[in-house]
Amino acid sequence: MSKRPAAEVGRRPDAEKGLGEVMAIVARLRGEQGCPWDREQTHVSLKPALLEETYELLEAIERGDVQELEEELGDLLLQVVFHCQIAAEQGRFTLGDVASGLKDKLIRRHPHVFTDRSLADADAVLRQRASIKAKEKKASGSASSLGDLPRAMPALARAQRITERASYVGFDWAHVEDVWDKVEEELHELRSAASSGDRNRLGEEIGDLFFSLVNLARFLDLQAEDTLVQAIDRFLRRFAHIETRLREQGRSPKEASLKEMDALWEEAKSLESQETQRG
Repeated sequence: MSKRPAAEVGRRPDAEKGLGEVMAIVARLRGEQGCPWDREQTHVSLKPALLEETYELLEAIERGDVQELEEELGDLLLQVVFHCQIAAEQGRFTLGDVASGLKDKLIRRHPHVFTDRSLADADAVLRQRASIKAKEKKASGSASSLGDLPRAMPALARAQRITERASYVGFDWAHVEDVWDKVEEELHELRSAASSGDRNRLGEEIGDLFFSLVNLARFLDLQAEDTLVQAIDRFLRRFAHIETRLREQGRSPKEASLKEMDALWEEAKSLESQETQRG
């Protein structure tokens, strides 16, 4: 990402009071003389906007555009302030309560920073955090040390977080070779299910194979969700090349043979490889 000079970071004239002013603006928008749309919003009605802003922030991070990142962080912050304003109007909590709770959680989950306890590396930190979170869940009545990741998360990302948490409490493969063996075992079971004609079993085995591949990605220090996103992008980019080359010939994919399209696909891959080498 591009960087602003250090002297300019946080040096906007209104930087110190900006958050307070945003809170005041949102309160005004929600007031009797405010915006009709803003006044109608609820925690539930804002869910689509929250999801949209989150994904826009993720794309800004992916693109590495620091100005876009700053703007999208602001849009996401607006969602936080908006929800806090609604809650404050209902007498439930304020942004200050949220910040205070966050402060306590950060201190509680980093005893190696805020006490004389020390940890050797980042992996030890993650294991400690998992242990602390498990104790918190137990105290709150939750039975599982894996927590309660939302089902609405993208499935690959949720699967990887679950396997990470399982690993932190000691439920994991010892070596990456074990994971390779598991992937091969699940692939064999999937082939068997496909030949049986049992669609329920087939769905289960495909799910098991996905889950095993997510575990493999984790062992290889890759994010499964990111790798699939990149694979989709590659497919779209290469298929666009096929369409462009056929369009130059006055044809469409429906008018081309699979052999022709495979050749253009390989051409697209070759061009990508050359571009990578030049880069």
